[in-house]
This record gives sequence, structure tokens and C-alpha cells, in this order.
Amino acid sequence: MVNVNDLKVGMTIQMDGNIYTVLELGHVKPGKGAAFVTAKLKNLRTGSIIEERFNAGIKIETAHIERRDMQYLYEMNGIYYFMNMETYDQIELNQSSLGEDAKFLKENLIVSITSYEGEVIGMALPDKIEYKITHSEPAVKGNTSSGAMKDATLENGMTIKVPLFIEEGENILVTSKDGKYSSRA
Repeated sequence: MVNVNDLKVGMTIQMDGNIYTVLELGHVKPGKGAAFVTAKLKNLRTGSIIEERFNAGIKIETAHIERRDMQYLYEMNGIYYFMNMETYDQIELNQSSLGEDAKFLKENLIVSITSYEGEVIGMALPDKIEYKITHSEPAVKGNTSSGAMKDATLENGMTIKVPLFIEEGENILVTSKDGKYSSRA
């Protein structure tokens, strides 16, 4: 249990059967009446963000979140398999629990799996991921005054836009936040 006055950004709390992480905090002491704390909270299971107001001095239960680095192994029939690098235990996650991040997975990629009391509640990808280009059209000269791009297919099947000078067989870095080309590897 922690006093709401001692909450900090990034802490995880349990409230109404849900797990939240604190995104923003504000301590308000009006001229008349009791002080209170406002907090912007993100639900770790659903991703929804709520704003909550707590009276000063009340206690909230903390949630102990466990983060482990795991290696992505393979996907079969919509089930994704990951291995703990220390104990070699394997876990299975379905497409719905991974969401849009599943398209960035490639074999042997190390990701951070977040769990609460044995329940997996999320996965965090590295900021930039290295991929090999398996198919790319040759560059065409013409209207290339600035920033011309072409399509390229990556080793995991994803198609992105890359600059004209990038060729098939090269390794590139892709940002996992927006899925765009970052640089050569």
C-alpha cells in the first residue's frame, strides 16, 4: 500500500481489479477545502487512459509488475512462442495479446515481456530493429529531386518505403513505433 501523496510517474497500482501505470500527477491544494491528487492512469490490460481524483492521505495498493527479456522463436497458427533466456521456459501468446506489435517480430528477436501474477499483460519491442531486405525494385532515375522512396519487402514479410539507394540484400534499421525506415544497419 502506498499513500497517494507518495505516487510517482511510472509506478503501477491496482485499483478496482485493474492494473494501471501512472502517466501524470498533480497535487492540488485549493484555498478552501481539502487537498487532493489528480492522476492520469493507463490501464495495462486494455491500454485505455483515465483521469482519477484522489483525496489526499488515502492509500492505494501497488502492483508488482515483472519484466523479463525473452527471445521470440516462431509463430504457428496464430500462436507466438517466446523463450526465457535464463530458464529456457517457453510461453505462448496469441495475436490478440500482441496487437499491432506482432508484425515487427522476427526469429531470435529479444523483447521485454511484462507480466502480473503470471498473467502476460504486454510486450515491449526494441526502439529500432534490424531487418534484411529480401525484395526491392531497382532504382529508377527521373523525378528524384528530393526524398524519393520505393517499396521494399523485409525478411519478416513486412513492406515499407525505403530510399532509392537501398538495394536488395542490405540490412536496415526500422523504428518499431511507426514502422518506418531509419538507417542502414
